[in-house]
Amino acid sequence: MNWNQVEGNWEQFKGQAQKQWGKLTNDDLDVIKGSRKELAGRIQKNYGKTEEEAEREIDEWLTRH
Repeated sequence: MNWNQVEGNWEQFKGQAQKQWGKLTNDDLDVIKGSRKELAGRIQKNYGKTEEEAEREIDEWLTRH
């Protein structure tokens, strides 16, 4: 799967993203609106991860969905 698919169907992927990153609130998910950059930023903020770690987690999540 590629990010364009996630971005275009964000409403369907929000629940899966929240399962993966449970610290993301519904408000976070609404702000993200399918933006990979915003998702990475929220992961960094909520989990104290580096940009590289957040991007790697997103890549791994994409391969599973």
